[in-house]
Amino acid sequence: MEQGLRLMAIHAHPDDESSKGAATSAKYVAEGVEVLVVSCTGGERGDILNPQLAAHADSIADLSQVRRDEMAAAAQALGVQHTWLGFVDSGLPEGDPLPPLPEGCFALEPVEVTTEALVRVIREFRPHVITTYDENGGYPHPDHVMTHTVSMAAFQAAGDPDAFHHAGPPWQPLKVYYTMFSPERLRKLHQAMLDEGLESPFAEWIERLADRPERAIHTHVRCDDHFADRDAALLAHATQVDPDGMWFSIPMEIQRRVHPTEDFELAVSLVPVDLPEDDLFAGLGPVAEMDALGAAPPARHDDGTLRAAYTSPLPEPPQKVAEAAEEADTPQDELRASEGHSDGVEEERSGGVGHEGGEQVERAS
Repeated sequence: MEQGLRLMAIHAHPDDESSKGAATSAKYVAEGVEVLVVSCTGGERGDILNPQLAAHADSIADLSQVRRDEMAAAAQALGVQHTWLGFVDSGLPEGDPLPPLPEGCFALEPVEVTTEALVRVIREFRPHVITTYDENGGYPHPDHVMTHTVSMAAFQAAGDPDAFHHAGPPWQPLKVYYTMFSPERLRKLHQAMLDEGLESPFAEWIERLADRPERAIHTHVRCDDHFADRDAALLAHATQVDPDGMWFSIPMEIQRRVHPTEDFELAVSLVPVDLPEDDLFAGLGPVAEMDALGAAPPARHDDGTLRAAYTSPLPEPPQKVAEAAEEADTPQDELRASEGHSDGVEEERSGGVGHEGGEQVERAS
């Protein structure tokens, strides 16, 4: 791997960097890539999820500081650099009806405020590649959805010399990936556990896979040499991770043999790509050329959006939902809304979605 490449992994809370793409981060660090993890919030409203610590929750006087210390330990385990974006955890609302989000939280911050904060970090670190979450946040936690919104808006704005003048010299990242939940990985691990006569922790998950849309996951990074680093980083988040829980129930030998990769969806690339890929930096040239490209004003459409070489298509509705729509004669768009893909949701989230060649083009607010 050529020296000088830079990767930025954008996450909602401390611990997300250890459960999503962690082994990939550790792999690239070991190969000489600079990797910066950005935590959008401090995880202040997280519950204590480790049952070994839950009984003593009242003795933890400052959960915010504990989570900062855990994040520092996780970063050390992965070898990554780390920075806080500085916003406040929104919490995960529960109830029927759902309660309002707390005032001043990340998910309620004006998008221009959160975008400028991330643009500033992008222009300082100058990543060639960014990873973040899909338009549903990976799962519909308000901070995860906001992380997607801010990441895509910052990707659009970071290279624009007319945007956020006080946030540093323009810099344009060249590729954005979504860190993905991989149904294929889940199926393989589930079957391998059954074949070994072991109980699979994923039985209920497998039953629900038909309810999830199929995503365009074409990038598979082999990183099994760093699964142990991933686990060490997870364990560093002691308040959030049960050491006897599901994360650690699959024997390492099975994980490495059955599915030795972490998987990503290429969301946008400003350089030509050849899918499938096995490297987040695939398609990029020498570092000096990529640095010059990142510092130059990127090509844009007349509406100001970036002119991309590739954009990932929105997923089709899951099979069960599609079948229900056909039986009920319900329009597909209404069902896509339940998956977070209705035009109204997209326009509110990103200022509108254009389509080029049938593929999604994000438009920043």
